[in-house]
Amino acid sequence: MPSFWLASLLSALSLGALQVSAFDNSRSDNLAVYWGQNSYGATHSDTANWQKTLSTYCQDDSIDAFPVAFLNVFFGPGGVPSIDLANICSTSNDPLFPGTDMPDCSFLASDIQFCQSKGKIVTISLGGATGAASFTSDDQASAFGDTIWNTFLGGTSSVRPFGSAVLDGIDLDIEGGGTAHFAAFVNRIRTLASGASKQYYVTAAPQCPFPDAYLSTVLNAVGFDAVYVQFYNNYCELSNAGNPNDWDFESWDNWAKTQAINKNVKIYIGAPASSTAAGSGYVDASTLANIALQTRSQYSSFGGVMLWDASQAYANNRFDAAIKNAIRQGGVTSTSSQPVTVPTSSRSSTISTTSTPTSTSHSTTATPTTTATSGNCAGVSAWVANVAYNGGDTVIYNGHLWTAKWWSYGDVPGGAAGDWTDSGACTSFAAAKPTAHSAAMSASVANIPSTPVA
Repeated sequence: MPSFWLASLLSALSLGALQVSAFDNSRSDNLAVYWGQNSYGATHSDTANWQKTLSTYCQDDSIDAFPVAFLNVFFGPGGVPSIDLANICSTSNDPLFPGTDMPDCSFLASDIQFCQSKGKIVTISLGGATGAASFTSDDQASAFGDTIWNTFLGGTSSVRPFGSAVLDGIDLDIEGGGTAHFAAFVNRIRTLASGASKQYYVTAAPQCPFPDAYLSTVLNAVGFDAVYVQFYNNYCELSNAGNPNDWDFESWDNWAKTQAINKNVKIYIGAPASSTAAGSGYVDASTLANIALQTRSQYSSFGGVMLWDASQAYANNRFDAAIKNAIRQGGVTSTSSQPVTVPTSSRSSTISTTSTPTSTSHSTTATPTTTATSGNCAGVSAWVANVAYNGGDTVIYNGHLWTAKWWSYGDVPGGAAGDWTDSGACTSFAAAKPTAHSAAMSASVANIPSTPVA
């Protein structure tokens, strides 16, 4: 009999150890980390620290949410969107679905499912600063909602870049083009998700100046579950958190409580995960932890921290783990914030930035995404596989400045096609999400000519 009870106890303990808590959007200690753009690889030659497949970052409980970056082309050949995941999966290194520029990244299905089995959510992030696609009507936007649902979420399609994996929602990182009709797109996703057996999330990543130049209209029109505010590369960045005239989390908190459709929306502090992850705004882990903890104590909308990006965080002494350990809480701290069905100030607090202590292989050529901020590469964006370039256009690739000799699409700088002239090594640059240079070009991908144009 004793042995029976001992066996039962051990069995129960074993089952308890195997249980994984599901993602809880109502918490105020979540950590969201973007994955997909190999930001570290843009400024570093040590390939051992370049971006790995997604499952690498799901081995512990540090990261709760992964927006996969980016779906940067909305309407490619065949009317099908296209994604670029830098050194992991792209149009230049992986097979394409017939008649499209959508790379087959189905080898990532098991990675995504593994992360989900660990209680993490994986979403598809639309836009990025090289994504300049927009909608011409509510009907087009709604139809695009069907496309995204069938391609990445709970629908079915012959074009499923992640195979059998079903993502957990969408993220809007719109930094170019326009956001007219985006409300119709989000509403269509919500409608399709309303009868689903699993939960789907809608998030956004506005820049910190309030209101955001691109996303403010859609943020006020539809319900979001979380907003990952980018507190970097702007005057309101983390390095200015001690200045109440610059630091504006209070404005976002006020928006969440007075203007947002979903009054339970969570606001995250978005931060660079390394000094080379953004042009400006990086603070060390202890400083970021102190800012996050003070913000949480003052604003009930606080949901956690967002980092750009996974490769930078891991290379920077597990910056992600340091932040998670600092903000981790034992229990739920607010009412449940479920995805919603959308119906048809002054700053009184100053935050101190005084530091406090904080306690499956697929190898391809790297295509890091970055924008130089100084030197001979200033203002130039990284080469992206699914963007068309004209003669004279310049890009950064593997730390060098390259100039297109003629029209080029999908041909790697320095590759056999000879489309690019190496204009020399960049003297210095800071890795960030892609900005400006190629923003207008991705919208023209659907009209790529069948032969190069000189």
